[in-house]
Amino acid sequence: MASGGRGNVLELAVLGSLHETPLHGYELRKRLNALLGMFRAFSYGSLYPCLRSLLNDGLIVEEQPPAEGVAPLTGRRSKIVYKLTAEGKERLQELLTQSGPSAWEDESFGVHFAFFRHTEAEVRLRILEGRRSRLEERLEAVRTALARTRERLDSYTLELQRHGLESVEREVRWLNELIATERRAEARAVNEGTTDTTTGRPEGEAETPGADDGPHRATDTDE
Repeated sequence: MASGGRGNVLELAVLGSLHETPLHGYELRKRLNALLGMFRAFSYGSLYPCLRSLLNDGLIVEEQPPAEGVAPLTGRRSKIVYKLTAEGKERLQELLTQSGPSAWEDESFGVHFAFFRHTEAEVRLRILEGRRSRLEERLEAVRTALARTRERLDSYTLELQRHGLESVEREVRWLNELIATERRAEARAVNEGTTDTTTGRPEGEAETPGADDGPHRATDTDE
């Protein structure tokens, strides 16, 4: 599939969703709407070109569901189930190891975070720290702009600026907590010699709340 920020985000979301279970197009749309819609506008028109590209690259295959499988829907397309191939699983792992600046941005961070349970602990930490760094840069820019223009802003615009500033500050605090949790888990695992290389947690330790629970806001919009 062609590289690019937006394309990779959708590719990761599709492959990650199909890694859980094969899905027909309607159910895949619902899952992606719940996952991507929380972080950015999700265009249904972009899904099927993405699926065609993944099919052409051999990363997914189309299958007819068994009679006792996916509930049939009206129309021919609804009978098609999309399933991850071995090559698709390899590509998913490749995407999950990406921890550079593209993984820190608003458009992609949430999707990477939603699949943290499949991500190596070291990569998770790099993404969290990178996201925090990006937001700290944004905080500094907003504070500087606010100090420079405060006297020229009306009260409503000023409140909007403050609201944006507080939202970023809250996310930075949240990231600080997640990073601290990851580091504590890593330190305990090193001391005990029981590191889980996928989760980065000592065996038996509960997952960080929210780390693998993507948003569950789904719609009933059909094809």
